[in-house]
Amino acid sequence: MSRKCVVTGRKTGVGNNRSHALNANKRKWKANVQKVRIMVDGKPKRVYVSARALKSGKVERV
Repeated sequence: MSRKCVVTGRKTGVGNNRSHALNANKRKWKANVQKVRIMVDGKPKRVYVSARALKSGKVERV
């Protein structure tokens, strides 16, 4: 299962580290997702939700 928020869709971002000489190295920005129990289709389910969605009140824990 991928680490992707089921509410906002946030997932791992990719890009480059850039040195002063502009050398490029691949890097990742991992999304701050937590595994929590929320109501999905009327039933409690354990899914990944981003910390931003939890903090803003977009989902409610069960």
